[in-house]
Amino acid sequence: MGLEFNYAAGQTSLDEDEKEGLKIAGISTRQELDEFEQQNIEKAVEWTIRRRFKAEVILSEKFIRELHKRMFDDIWDWAGEFRKTNKNIGVEKHQIAIELKMLLDDCYYWLEHTTYPDDEIAIRFKHRIVSIHCFSNGNGRHARLIADVISQHIFNRPVFTWSRGNAMSTRNPRDTYLEALREADRGHIQALLDFARS
Repeated sequence: MGLEFNYAAGQTSLDEDEKEGLKIAGISTRQELDEFEQQNIEKAVEWTIRRRFKAEVILSEKFIRELHKRMFDDIWDWAGEFRKTNKNIGVEKHQIAIELKMLLDDCYYWLEHTTYPDDEIAIRFKHRIVSIHCFSNGNGRHARLIADVISQHIFNRPVFTWSRGNAMSTRNPRDTYLEALREADRGHIQALLDFARS
């Protein structure tokens, strides 16, 4: 197929079978793929803005899959399907549905009992779904969009800026993001919360 990508730190590599799922002929570089994926993602973002979703819709496996499908269905034939291989990150492939169900149940509990502030619920959900790593690719972007959907549709708050509003920073936003993720992995969520609203 000719898809040989250099992966940035924190990116999950695709297996050969997953690369075979590419729908667009002629893509040979990561930059070309990123551009096509971004166009598809923008359509999915528009879909989330035009509609109103209740918590019981958002916090369902069906919605989690549907959102991923809408983000990547023009690009990958496996969009919206749970990964069928194990990766260097995430739970074992056969545990994905179980771990996702536990996360959804936990989030319902957080909402019902106001366990955390609104932003923290959205960011904790985002962090956990990335650690599950439901899909072959696009997990980070999917998790950020689902956090935006939770913020906007469940809490009626603005979407997160994900460091787009931090033009004065001299640090690479990706480095800051990965560092915040590592802190969250150690149980310290504040850096990720700060990054999401910066």
